[in-house]
Amino acid sequence: MPDPHQPPPQQLPPPPPHAPLPLVVRWLLLAFAGLCLVMGVVGIFVPGLPTTVFILMAGWAAARSSPRLHAWLWRHPLFGSMLRNWANGGCVSRRAKWSATALMALCAVVLVVSNAPRWAAITASLCMACVLAWLWRRPEPR
Repeated sequence: MPDPHQPPPQQLPPPPPHAPLPLVVRWLLLAFAGLCLVMGVVGIFVPGLPTTVFILMAGWAAARSSPRLHAWLWRHPLFGSMLRNWANGGCVSRRAKWSATALMALCAVVLVVSNAPRWAAITASLCMACVLAWLWRRPEPR
């Protein structure tokens, strides 16, 4: 479902350009972008795996290694809005914030009621709480 706050695809601004890097660095960044993209897609289905963070890292690496992949991500119906919002002042949508909150809370509950060592459950829950505090302080797109 398209985001009503985003312009239609033909009116999207082009992705920002970046200076070319040496070939070896571009290949390494392209591999990193691919890995992050795969992890972001897996994160759609696996609770606790942060989709948005992996897509942002994939976009960053693709922008520096493959203009074609970056343009595809920039215009993608699902991932593009994350990249455009981030490029527009580090914005994160309220829907992404609530999704992250719900999934992290679910993960914290699973850790607490499972046989995970108590120190691991507490440490992971504190880390997730810090990430959520940072996330909720991010501006939201207009």
